Amino acid sequence: MNDRTSAGWPTAAALRLWQEMLADQGERRLVLLEGNAADARSYARDYAATVGQSASGQTLWVGDKQPGLESVTLIPAQQASRWLGRELELVVWDGWQGTPPDAFAAIAGTLRAGGLLIWLMPPLDQWPTFADPDYPRTGLADTAHHPFAAHLASVIAGDPSVLRLNREGMTPSDLSPPDASVGFCPGDTPCQQQAIARIIRTGEGRRRRPLVIRADRGRGKSTALGRAAVHLLRDKRERVIVTAPRAEAVDHLFSAAQAAWPEASSRTPFSLAANGRELVFMPADVLLRERPAAELILVDEAAGLPAPLLESILTSWPRVVFATTVHGYEGTGRGFDVRFREVLDRLTPQWQSCRLIQPIRWRSGDPLEHLVSRLFLLDADSASLAESSLASQVTIERWQPAQADLVELRQAFGLLTDAHYRTTPGDLRQWLDDVQAQSWIARAGEGAIVGVLWLTREGGLDAAMANSVMRGERRPRGHLLAQSLASHGALAEAAMARMARVVRIAVHADLRSQGVGRQLVEAARQAIGAEGLDLFGTSFGATPALLRFWQGCGLKPLRLGLHRAASSGEFTVQMGAPLSTDGQQVIERLAVRFAEHWPWLLVNEFADLDVALVWALTDSWHVAPPLLSVADRSELVAFSEGSRQFELSRLPLLRLSLQAGIAGNLAQADSEGLWCRAVLQHWRWEALQTAGACSGRKQGERVLRDMARSVLAWMDQQ
Repeated sequence: MNDRTSAGWPTAAALRLWQEMLADQGERRLVLLEGNAADARSYARDYAATVGQSASGQTLWVGDKQPGLESVTLIPAQQASRWLGRELELVVWDGWQGTPPDAFAAIAGTLRAGGLLIWLMPPLDQWPTFADPDYPRTGLADTAHHPFAAHLASVIAGDPSVLRLNREGMTPSDLSPPDASVGFCPGDTPCQQQAIARIIRTGEGRRRRPLVIRADRGRGKSTALGRAAVHLLRDKRERVIVTAPRAEAVDHLFSAAQAAWPEASSRTPFSLAANGRELVFMPADVLLRERPAAELILVDEAAGLPAPLLESILTSWPRVVFATTVHGYEGTGRGFDVRFREVLDRLTPQWQSCRLIQPIRWRSGDPLEHLVSRLFLLDADSASLAESSLASQVTIERWQPAQADLVELRQAFGLLTDAHYRTTPGDLRQWLDDVQAQSWIARAGEGAIVGVLWLTREGGLDAAMANSVMRGERRPRGHLLAQSLASHGALAEAAMARMARVVRIAVHADLRSQGVGRQLVEAARQAIGAEGLDLFGTSFGATPALLRFWQGCGLKPLRLGLHRAASSGEFTVQMGAPLSTDGQQVIERLAVRFAEHWPWLLVNEFADLDVALVWALTDSWHVAPPLLSVADRSELVAFSEGSRQFELSRLPLLRLSLQAGIAGNLAQADSEGLWCRAVLQHWRWEALQTAGACSGRKQGERVLRDMARSVLAWMDQQ
């Protein structure tokens, strides 16, 4: 029987046989269909039909062209992440319709042992100039050369595990069977069994000792959570609650729980109950709003939840397990790992950790897992530094990631991965392909990259476009800071200003807080200023430490977003510094107006904003507030002496808080939280008492009177 088509490609039967051999050995592969789009779609459709007839697994077709097969599910690329946690046998990805890196990497994680990812694309040598239809969505310029695609092509060309079907036929020349020296049987691993035991121990053990489970995709993390939950419910516990960024993420967890608890009934797709015991899913926001009783909280895909939510869960229930993906196909959770570790060390220093290493859905060393990791630098790591490395030995230099060798690119991208809450394959593409991007690195004495700054140029819009942006009629891509300042600040000149926005900055963990970050910022600002730009700015999830860093670099806060960002869970703050006379005017107008709005925003929009952040922002204004009047001073003295009640003193207390140097003074006081919540954010006494800011109205007023008296005395000494 002929096992080749007229084009020299394997017949559907031959490819199916090869796929079955891969399944026996626990391998997954990429099949690259290069060349004519119509021919590739026809071939992929025929093979998808063959797989569908076996009814042994589900097939997904990603793209806009309907293959017309009942056995195939068609989805747009943007829905790929929703399939994480499910198992597929075949995925056909129509790259002619666009390939968002995040979505492509995510869908690879759905394939089980023996799974094939068939990618329809132009010939490999044309990738660097291929106009990917996904580009318009990103705001990237439509340039003739795409370094990110060139990187992908280089990795694929050097990987013998990839089955390339092109004009010349097939590369490699035949369907070589995988190494059959060791068979594969999906199932439990020692790592998974250990994780189950650790979860049970946490659920039965002492309070305030949370467990953090870290794993790459396919290691059985969710299954371990489900089985352990059932064990606890059958033994001692009555209610275990599961939460995650989205309900679909716990599909595997509940499937594993149902298999281990067959007598349990399901009232909803994500709940199981038997004998008065219950395992139930709740969205994180609902969980924190309702705060139901539960002996154990399981947080799956914790890296996908904002840090403030995770901290609230940690402090609200006595026993919590956090499970997170480290090198996830949809992006890395290592930034979460670094940042949340600080929270755990501070609040629950006896927390425990567990790492799942062995895969259960495919064999160790799976070719597709290795390939996807190399394509998108998912396992990029910062350099290991000698103990003698000093910040004083660091040099700063301009650097182009698109021209860097893979070793240096991995070091630099690894720094971004470690320092930020989430870094995705899409970030790598943006960095390499953005023609407006510029980068600087800090290099240690031994040559390793220990710091990186990535910025992009924005603004410079004409007057007509700038006014449309200001009115909210247009939102041009690639101008995040410029359009945000113009529209929210009602200032068209902000969009007309030529500016540089720092997208990311990261410094090696061993050299942080030693001035390396400031050196990077100063080098970038000097270079950009020499190019004649007007403004140097940034936009990031606000924390007190980051705000202090950027203030130390000379930037002023210009805007605070009204809603928390989904990725970081923080409010977005935008800051800037002038580089020209025009830039100075824009900065001053925005900063002054923000300062004027600030007292009212605190009461109406930011009543729950972190106390340290409130003080850091309040202390940052370089705008002279109205001086205290004679009446203000008289009322403050009366309040401090106990002859005037708090509610009648709020206005002068607020004005006192806004005087130069006072916010910094109050922030150092023992009861700075009480003053912030009561005076600036207008909390009621009941809420202050519930939050532990005071034991009651009488004690709270006494503290505020003492603080007011102390501040007035400090002012008199200046």
